[in-house]
Amino acid sequence: MTMIRRARPRTDLMSLSRTFDRLFDDATFRPLAWGSNVETRLPLDVTSDEDAVTVEAALPGIRPEDVEITVVENKLTIAVKEQAEREEAQGQHVFREVRRSSGSRTLRLPNGMDTENATASFENGMLHLSIPRAEAAKPRQIPVTSVTAAPVTVAAEAQGAEIEGSPETAEQA
Repeated sequence: MTMIRRARPRTDLMSLSRTFDRLFDDATFRPLAWGSNVETRLPLDVTSDEDAVTVEAALPGIRPEDVEITVVENKLTIAVKEQAEREEAQGQHVFREVRRSSGSRTLRLPNGMDTENATASFENGMLHLSIPRAEAAKPRQIPVTSVTAAPVTVAAEAQGAEIEGSPETAEQA
């Protein structure tokens, strides 16, 4: 069967135009907004093992006192509020620069985390956060024991043959 399609050059060009608009509207091509450097980019590395969940955040140029970490229910929020001022005076000219930015990232934590014993450290622009698992939530191994009993042999009354595992032998054992 042959399918015939009517050409619509205007519609096809508009579709191509919309495709390019969507491509350049993507965040990879859009420059960062003024004053929102942290707001748009807060890279995190999250790892989990049987003992704890570890979060590492790269925060270059941020001071430890500008970082706020909160946990509400199972939601971890890392918020950054940065404020920097610089002033230079050269003769009669004064140059003043004020920079303010803020941003946050929120992650859902797994159930059974012990947030009361969480620890956070900040070194060389890297935030290290460790949240241990509660003892009840940690995986544990349950040993498996064998229940099989050794077979018992009983001589049959009439024949002299051995019978293994018969109900009569269980009663005698």
